[in-house]
Amino acid sequence: MQSLKHVGRIKGSGKKVLVAFRTLPGDAYSALVVPTENLPDDLHNAIINLVESASAQESYEFAEALDRTQFPDGSRMLPNLHANGRLIKVSTDQVEMTPVIGSSILLSELNQIIAEQRGIAVDDLYISPRDGDKIKSKDEAPEITVSNTTTDTEIKFDSAEAEAKHYRSQADKLAKQAAEFRRKAEELVPTKKSK
Repeated sequence: MQSLKHVGRIKGSGKKVLVAFRTLPGDAYSALVVPTENLPDDLHNAIINLVESASAQESYEFAEALDRTQFPDGSRMLPNLHANGRLIKVSTDQVEMTPVIGSSILLSELNQIIAEQRGIAVDDLYISPRDGDKIKSKDEAPEITVSNTTTDTEIKFDSAEAEAKHYRSQADKLAKQAAEFRRKAEELVPTKKSK
């Protein structure tokens, strides 16, 4: 199954979004996203084709690809989306990244993992599309591959401590998720006590 960067949904509503900027300057816990469901067909098709392209998948931020690509009407995508109010600011803990169908990770968690791998603070993750000299090459960027389950995240770690911290975080998250699933199951069909 193909893994796609920059693809997510809004937590709770499930509305699909493309994440243009994972963080903002001076506001590392907010992102700019493009909701895709209300886009006109020609814009929707063009932006989906772009996010699936090798160019977009190699981009550190999707905004880089948006800034150098044109919509069918000839306008550059990023300025067009901005001018038409289609870039929406959201909290990173409200965006679930969905690189593979059936799996997700909160953007806030993904940003934390990337920052830890780079040895920087989350505040330092922001890079504008025009800061090409600051953008790390593809070889220096962290490789994150998410398989069909959230627990099977394969990440290259800089140290054993970083890897241990990641696994502890995942274990805590799974314990909370298991408790939530158990609560939902009990609401649907309470466990019958044997006599």
